[in-house]
Amino acid sequence: MKSAPKIGITGEHRFAVSQEHTITFATDGMPAVLSTPNLIALMERTAREAISPFLEQDERSVGVEIELRHLSPTPLGAQVAVTTRVIGVTGRFVDFQVEARDAQELIARGVHKRAVIRTSAFTKRVQSKAS
Repeated sequence: MKSAPKIGITGEHRFAVSQEHTITFATDGMPAVLSTPNLIALMERTAREAISPFLEQDERSVGVEIELRHLSPTPLGAQVAVTTRVIGVTGRFVDFQVEARDAQELIARGVHKRAVIRTSAFTKRVQSKAS
């Protein structure tokens, strides 16, 4: 890392829930709502983007852990704001508090850990498994 991200650094991503974000089993009267896997992906993206200015050119961050409570359903078309805040840095690991809100309420809260990796070493490791 060029420098460690400071505690309190935040990231934010806003989006409207579209069909691509919804559960795939919305049948037999089940309404289309934001799925947990898609919510997690957007939280990871927001955290990744928040710390990218602190990384060297050949570094990236990868998600290694998430603990999340998805508290409330969010319907198709609703606006969602995802926020991340750095709460700890230990070596190459960065911990975040993550939250998501729709216009009415908090819909998810948790913690997320990312590891800073060198792309060359990561690529070698992936290639060794692909062989």
